[in-house]
Amino acid sequence: MSRTSQAAVIRRKRGDYRQKWAFLFCLPNMLFFLVFFVAPAIVGIWYSLTNYNGLKRMDFIGLENYIELFKDPEFYKILLNTAKFVLVYVPLGYVAALGMAMILVSDTMKGSTILRILIYWPTLLSTIMVGLTWKWIFGENFGLINYLLESAGLPRIGWSSNAVAAFLTTVIAGVWAGCGTNMLIFIGALKQIPEELKDAAKIDGANAWEIFKAITIPHLRPVTFMVVMLSAITGFKEFAMVQTLTNGGPGTATTYMIQYIYTTGFTKLRVGYASAASMVLFVILLVLSFLQSKAMDSGDEQ
Repeated sequence: MSRTSQAAVIRRKRGDYRQKWAFLFCLPNMLFFLVFFVAPAIVGIWYSLTNYNGLKRMDFIGLENYIELFKDPEFYKILLNTAKFVLVYVPLGYVAALGMAMILVSDTMKGSTILRILIYWPTLLSTIMVGLTWKWIFGENFGLINYLLESAGLPRIGWSSNAVAAFLTTVIAGVWAGCGTNMLIFIGALKQIPEELKDAAKIDGANAWEIFKAITIPHLRPVTFMVVMLSAITGFKEFAMVQTLTNGGPGTATTYMIQYIYTTGFTKLRVGYASAASMVLFVILLVLSFLQSKAMDSGDEQ
């Protein structure tokens, strides 16, 4: 065997050896994914085809849960609540994150590092803590805002008894909790925009708003789409924060999809029916994830 052939064999063996070690390092994550994601998904699909009540009864009923679900006015009301939340939460979160990023993108700005940490800090809190924090702020009887309003001689606001006010509290809390991550994404994207383009536009007489429209926004398009999709997915999955803040009330004004699934499955003991609703939500999130991956692919191509 020639030296060239021997070298090729040695390289191939080394490659196989490295692949085996790479597989071993990935194996724990693969097992974790199979046990805690794939297996529950399969079980959820099976439950959605039964009348399982969380205890002993589990008879196969085919698509009856899905047929009942798509005829249920309450399901459409909850789906509409969730869609309204996402449609308000996503744009406000986008504007807040981009605005903060535009202000703090410069490393030379005094205090920018501290401000970034303070804005990102809520992301490190659990969603339950976020809900408790804003419940203390928006509490109807003991909240900070109502205390300040009363001190100023103004009437209290029924944050938990008024449907519009309760909805706004969930949106504000959600934007506050998610702004930090999106801000960092935008800061990274803003730093990738060539300064030469902005300098050339200034020489041509463009003002700050024209530079923002003609240069900044087009360069942020792939990142913008990714942030919007991630925020939409987060909005559809929101649970602990809303559950802690409003408990879905008043009535079902702030009851979103995850609250509906949780209540149906664990309070009403209709696990099969709740599983069917979760499969519908899974399809919605799958579509959003597909759009997000496409956005990321287009961003890589650019």
